Amino acid sequence: MRLDKYLKNSRLIKRRTVAKDACEGEKVYLNGKQAKPSAEVKVGDTIEIVFGEKSIKAEIVDISDNASKAAAREMYRLID
Repeated sequence: MRLDKYLKNSRLIKRRTVAKDACEGEKVYLNGKQAKPSAEVKVGDTIEIVFGEKSIKAEIVDISDNASKAAAREMYRLID
């Protein structure tokens, strides 16, 4: 699955266009490297999203195309 689509489906970012812009703006890292919106993600990958001075780091636990709001929270695990 594409990174921008995963970010939207997991609800880490609200809209796919915002996820795409964040990737292009060098604010999203996949496994420690700057990621493009089209990067393929798989279970076990780590994602870091930088919001100004705050950042979120998460590990991908599940990948699904359609996830309810409750199921979306189970698609990743936050890392300290």
